[in-house]
Amino acid sequence: MAEVVVYTTMFCPYCSGARKLLKSRGVAFEEIDVTLNAARRESMARMAGGRHTVPQIFIDGEAIGGYDDLVRLERNGELAARLGERA
Repeated sequence: MAEVVVYTTMFCPYCSGARKLLKSRGVAFEEIDVTLNAARRESMARMAGGRHTVPQIFIDGEAIGGYDDLVRLERNGELAARLGERA
């Protein structure tokens, strides 16, 4: 299974949606809260190609984007492959 990291903030509905989608698939992930940590958020933005919005989701170190991008991968059937799941 792939390593999944999700950068979030408190009270973010898109962060909640990402967590819910990943949990519904049984995907283990590390959550990093950047709410009150400017250094952590800046590090996230560097890794995400300058994007400062949350959530920012990484699969095996690759930035896949935010919640909408995660949903798009799921709907296109590409998320399973990125997660290393077998058909």
